[in-house]
Amino acid sequence: MTEIALDAQALNQFDPSDMLPAADLLADAKVDAMAWNGTSASWLGIERDRSLCEAISARTGKPATTSTLACIDAVRSSGAQRVGFVTPYTDDVQLRIGKVWAGDGIACHAERHLGLRDNFSFGEVVPAEIADMIRAVAAEGCDAIVILCTNMDRAAITAALERELKVLILDSVAVTLWRTMLLANADPRILSGWGRVFQSTHP
Repeated sequence: MTEIALDAQALNQFDPSDMLPAADLLADAKVDAMAWNGTSASWLGIERDRSLCEAISARTGKPATTSTLACIDAVRSSGAQRVGFVTPYTDDVQLRIGKVWAGDGIACHAERHLGLRDNFSFGEVVPAEIADMIRAVAAEGCDAIVILCTNMDRAAITAALERELKVLILDSVAVTLWRTMLLANADPRILSGWGRVFQSTHP
């Protein structure tokens, strides 16, 4: 994935026909569950990921999730009502994310984004800048904040910020792991130092 945008070239990166052969290869390792560690359904449409997971399970016999579906599961299981979003994305992508999530019943209460398009640049955003964005969104009264991008360096700051801000912070990479562990019948509490979500044993 080289860029996040809404033009045809960028959207074609997420063609399921390119992803399903990767699931076949993972099945050779006899894994207990699989995950598409990506958030693209947040702007392409949630049903896209649900269909992808159904296709993966049909091909491999293994349960599957994605970063977007895992974050939605985590928000719903938490009971959060005022959800904030932190991303590196451009204005149009961020607007689309708000509409897509609202269509699935989760409205955006507050958000911050950086206006970036190039995937490599996402990884160059320093944790301190991400933390400032999280604080700004929390200040608007959110009870859960989703960091929606799987290429930003922020998982290590989540637990400390949760203690500081008294708000649930859902890092999309960590939450994908949490949900995948549940699908694999593993206890996520062994990773409780990586955020409150790992204390939950139910999706």
